[in-house]
Amino acid sequence: MKTTFTKLNDGWNAEPNAPGPKVSWDGSDLILRFYLNPFQFPQFDEEDIGIIRFENCTRYRFGTVNDEGWYRGQCRFSKTAPSWGEFYEISGDLKLDHLKDNWIIRSLDQSNQHHYLFYFRDEEFECDAAGWKLEIEKASPNNNL
Repeated sequence: MKTTFTKLNDGWNAEPNAPGPKVSWDGSDLILRFYLNPFQFPQFDEEDIGIIRFENCTRYRFGTVNDEGWYRGQCRFSKTAPSWGEFYEISGDLKLDHLKDNWIIRSLDQSNQHHYLFYFRDEEFECDAAGWKLEIEKASPNNNL
């Protein structure tokens, strides 16, 4: 089965140097917070935060593949993912047999789930969820991840 990537971050992306991704739970939704890229996307200011709500998330993981490893072919999708540093929905062959078993599992029910992958600078984030929504939190003195 072929692996298919659908790029989801159109007009935005994570800060390329220090995105600082953090997760928390809100009921069955997983909240992923990270700094946005103001260099490539001038509509964002430094310290603006992207917040992705993964609805009905059943599991997630952070991996250790960074940009150098990806370009050296050390990532399971190095030869197939369109590019590094993007947010994708992946379908088909997820190549899960190439991963360490470091999933944080919230539920074993995988029905109606989509597989998401976000390549940050020094790590990758993956999860299975029913859907996702992006919110932007503008920079303010009270902002933090």
